[in-house]
Amino acid sequence: MNGEGGPLLSVRAEARQLVAPDYAVVDGQIEHTARDKVEAVRSVAGSLDRLTAGLAALGAVPFDEGAGRRPLTWSAYSSATREELYHDKETMRMERSGLVTATVSLRVTVRDLGTLDDLSGVLAAAPGLNVHGVTWHVDWDNPAWPRVRAAAINAAIGKARDYAAALGATLGQVEHIADAGLLGGDAGPFHTVRGVALRAAGGDQPGTPALTPVPQELIATIEARFRATDVSLPSA
Repeated sequence: MNGEGGPLLSVRAEARQLVAPDYAVVDGQIEHTARDKVEAVRSVAGSLDRLTAGLAALGAVPFDEGAGRRPLTWSAYSSATREELYHDKETMRMERSGLVTATVSLRVTVRDLGTLDDLSGVLAAAPGLNVHGVTWHVDWDNPAWPRVRAAAINAAIGKARDYAAALGATLGQVEHIADAGLLGGDAGPFHTVRGVALRAAGGDQPGTPALTPVPQELIATIEARFRATDVSLPSA
């Protein structure tokens, strides 16, 4: 067929595996409205202090460059104030209400999943806290990754063998194994499907997170090229 032997067989294959998450990220915002900016900011600061004290009781530390993979970390990363407006039906314009709202956005990362129930209680007790989302994640070095990538390679070999058999040939050697897209495709190499778990609280605090771990699906997608043995095609 060519000077290098039999034909090249190019395939794409993937493998999937469900695993338990390594950690959860809780994103939320504390919000208070008052008659002036000073009072609104003071209320937000008080709620943040109460929340972080509750987190500290669970062993949480502020997130910084030295936190690493600590069991529980938190970060209050932005704050803002705004004047409250309302739509005046007579003037048909937005008018100041005389109230000011202060907010602070925060993120809590929990790796010790055994503390999820206690953490949920601390979050539910925080005044003015609205939880926007809970996401579940798998670390890049989770022990399942080598297994799912090996399974993707085995799937590629099986697919290439099917093609070779249809040509009346066998696989001779491996030419390339690559993450999807590196051999000319357009798909990403692998990713984690992140689960979201939220529920409305049954009573005290709306938006209380349901901190129930969601299994994560690891997906490894590869592209491979194999050299097959010579193929003798029948004449027309």
